[in-house]
Amino acid sequence: MADSSHGHTPAAWTGVIIAFIGFIVAGGAMVIVNIPGFWIGIGLLVVAPVVGGAMHLAGMGKPRRAELKLSPSTSEA
Repeated sequence: MADSSHGHTPAAWTGVIIAFIGFIVAGGAMVIVNIPGFWIGIGLLVVAPVVGGAMHLAGMGKPRRAELKLSPSTSEA
């Protein structure tokens, strides 16, 4: 049932990696008191869902439930 799990797509992984880098940059900038670096990290956090969403629309995300082609034998009772 790996197809029904959430987040195992290139779009999801890319969004998470960009967000993680944003947290690291913003957190590091807070420690060394670098205000421009902090806002760059926050900017990466804003960009992450936009990139993930664009990749999803480009076909690299999980298909919507209506797009899934399940045979009757694989449906749960």
